[in-house]
Amino acid sequence: MAYKPITDQQVRLYMTDIQNHSQRTAAARAGFSERTARRFDADPTLPSQRKIVRRRTVADPLEGYWETDLLPLLENDSALQAVTLLRHLQGLHPLAFPDDRIRRTLERRVRQWRALSGPERDIIFRQTPEPGYMAQSDFTHADELQVMIAGQPFRHLLYHFVMVYSRWEHVGVVLGGESFTALAENLQQALWSLGGVPQNHRTDSLSAAFRNLTADQREDITKRYDAFVGHYGMDASRNNRGEAHENGAVESQNRHLKKAIEQALILRGSHDFATIEEYRCFIDLTVARRNKQRVAAVQAERAHLKPLPQRRTTDFTEIVAPVTRTGGFLIKSIFYSAPSQLIGQRLRVHLYDDRIEAFLGGTLVVSHSRARRRGDGHRVHVINYHHVIHALRRKPQALWSSIYRDSLFPRTQYAEAWKVLQRDLPRRDACRRMVDLLFIAHDQACEGELAHLLVADLDAGRVPDPKALASRLAPRHMALPRDVAVAHPSLDSFDALLGASA
Repeated sequence: MAYKPITDQQVRLYMTDIQNHSQRTAAARAGFSERTARRFDADPTLPSQRKIVRRRTVADPLEGYWETDLLPLLENDSALQAVTLLRHLQGLHPLAFPDDRIRRTLERRVRQWRALSGPERDIIFRQTPEPGYMAQSDFTHADELQVMIAGQPFRHLLYHFVMVYSRWEHVGVVLGGESFTALAENLQQALWSLGGVPQNHRTDSLSAAFRNLTADQREDITKRYDAFVGHYGMDASRNNRGEAHENGAVESQNRHLKKAIEQALILRGSHDFATIEEYRCFIDLTVARRNKQRVAAVQAERAHLKPLPQRRTTDFTEIVAPVTRTGGFLIKSIFYSAPSQLIGQRLRVHLYDDRIEAFLGGTLVVSHSRARRRGDGHRVHVINYHHVIHALRRKPQALWSSIYRDSLFPRTQYAEAWKVLQRDLPRRDACRRMVDLLFIAHDQACEGELAHLLVADLDAGRVPDPKALASRLAPRHMALPRDVAVAHPSLDSFDALLGASA
């Protein structure tokens, strides 16, 4: 039977009944045992007036060790854990503490010491959001969404922008890491989509953006970020390292955002997208549906936003790169091809998160999707076959040992055709045929149609023949009528038309 404390009312009832009944009967009527009745006969003090004295029922296992061996360590550094102190005790007194039997006792003692004598702890002060005052940005990993592009796993980050008051959000797909370029490009897009500028923009420490950078590079990024927020008239703030709650509006929204995307993917029926652009459209539609629920709050907040500046500002990294005799230029150890006419020229390359754009003066001359370095140390080549096909046609044998040969093929069908040509033809003929195929795709602008014909030949076991394929691609000649009768309306009909309209 579970123990229940005796109340004053029970004792008073017992004292009344004992006058007319036996001790057993009076105790039963009061609801306690005869033993308890004898205790109250000896001392009739009411329970509420008794002083409770608690005593140890077992000896303290830490007596003689707590104050001498453990307390000085805790006072020196309160971060020590109970299990660390236990191992320390076992090292000093192996016979007294042969096992972990006192671990729970030690944990309670340490917890009690921290509560009574430990250092002051930080307090989270909850804030009332002000409309138009603060926006927060963060990068979050999206690998758990298991998104695929053309059947291949797509590793990426999501840039997340949130207005603290209205919870309006903007999301961008980031192909690289947490860089200044990714932050500036997506933040700028968020501000123009919002239609105004908040007073303060807060991020976390962005430690990933500064990793492996020299002190000069860190200072350069800091200056560029300060110039960026200055262009929009925002104050920049960062939360303290390790204090995620200081960026809590966007941190909490990260989880809800990814859950919403996951649910939308389930409704879609597939996690696979044909292109990155299709996936970006999917993200935009998902975020737009979420923002519809915040229309009233956003309208109220827009009244407190600063106006946008007249123009956008720089949201890319600019690098000057010379075009070498190898037909391209190096950007962050990645080789990008360029038209041969640009050899010897110095290009201003704008480096974005997902693309690069190269300018000669003020003219855009080259654009590529941005690539990232491989983990095995081999150099990555991004080649547009249109840039090199004329030179390659003059030197077709250079294809065989070219270091960027595998990056030259515009589609997988061309790479499969090259494997067959390599296998079934002599080296000289294989190179010439492959170069002729690439030239046909370039000259007749039929890259996709030619790829379908290559697949048909490979499936039929035929070695691709450029001449035969070119004949199948030749446009059909249609006979045009020699005499075309054109009826000219009379001028009177125009007068009638003008009169009717008047």
